[in-house]
Amino acid sequence: MRWASSRLRKAWELSVVEVRYFAGAKDASGCASETFELPEGSDLTALRAAVLDRHGTALEDVLRVSAFLVGDALTRDLSTTVGDRVDVLPPFAGG
Repeated sequence: MRWASSRLRKAWELSVVEVRYFAGAKDASGCASETFELPEGSDLTALRAAVLDRHGTALEDVLRVSAFLVGDALTRDLSTTVGDRVDVLPPFAGG
């Protein structure tokens, strides 16, 4: 596993987060899923920044209106700590 330096501690462990995109998020990202390495304990704000860094502004409007499934919890609260998988769920019609 990779390590990143920290001023407070000698090292942080990085965690791998799988992001799955649905509906318009899948279209805007050009993929169904991908992984990101983030410092352990990162929140949705950090994940959102990583996604935008990788994809530019293509996903910005979609992420602004999306909900996120983190574990069993559906949320729009960007201070939520990410787990090992996050689903990006933009609004969509039907079902």
